[in-house]
Amino acid sequence: MKHNIGIGSRVTHEKYGKGVVINVRSDVFLVTFIESGYREIPVTEDLEVLDEMVPDTDMVSFWEVEQTLKKILQRWSDVSETVSLGDKWKNGKMVLHPGSSGLAPKEIPIDQFFNKIVMVRDRVRVLEQRVNSSNLDNEEKINIQQYITRIYGSLTTFNVLFKFKEDQFIGEKGS
Repeated sequence: MKHNIGIGSRVTHEKYGKGVVINVRSDVFLVTFIESGYREIPVTEDLEVLDEMVPDTDMVSFWEVEQTLKKILQRWSDVSETVSLGDKWKNGKMVLHPGSSGLAPKEIPIDQFFNKIVMVRDRVRVLEQRVNSSNLDNEEKINIQQYITRIYGSLTTFNVLFKFKEDQFIGEKGS
């Protein structure tokens, strides 16, 4: 019986063999199997319980609560996630050389420039979320969403500064 599978339960799976449940989420059991290592098993999949550990009554993990809270804060405030600058750019500087010979170059610390790019990204995300949750009709939402996608596409030039790919800008794919 699936509802009796808690953390520490010993289980067997027809494909992965014997294992121990190390975490439980609303949609998956996180199991470490002896032969095949860590796997996420959907709750809809068959698991035979060898040694039952009754689950806690609170099935929401701290991680899930934290992720939900982050999403709420990002959606309804100016709180932004921490985004890492690529290691090779740390303590670097950006130098802008004017086309006119009588003007001095301008140096900007890359960290400061990167923070401005991240703020632009976060504000465009908030704009996108507000458009999607607005009372505009679907056609207007789609038209505005296309402009937002183009903004992201224009900002992909700055992806070189991000440490992690999942933080980068994504424009229209394949067009």
